[in-house]
Amino acid sequence: MGKLQIEARLVDPDKFYKALSQLYDGLDEMASLRASARLILLLANHIGDETVLLEAIERAKTTNMPDSTNS
Repeated sequence: MGKLQIEARLVDPDKFYKALSQLYDGLDEMASLRASARLILLLANHIGDETVLLEAIERAKTTNMPDSTNS
């Protein structure tokens, strides 16, 4: 079982951010949601470790939320 890696690991985060932003260019809200879901499922399949994925889900629920005390 793995552990969610949260330290910066991207060699070129700006390049990745640009590519991620471009994923949504020209898409309406529903198409954007579908693209996000496909990307999440592809990356989840690549990771393949349920423990890591569940930890990521929990962190996504609580990190940077206005009423959250977790980080």
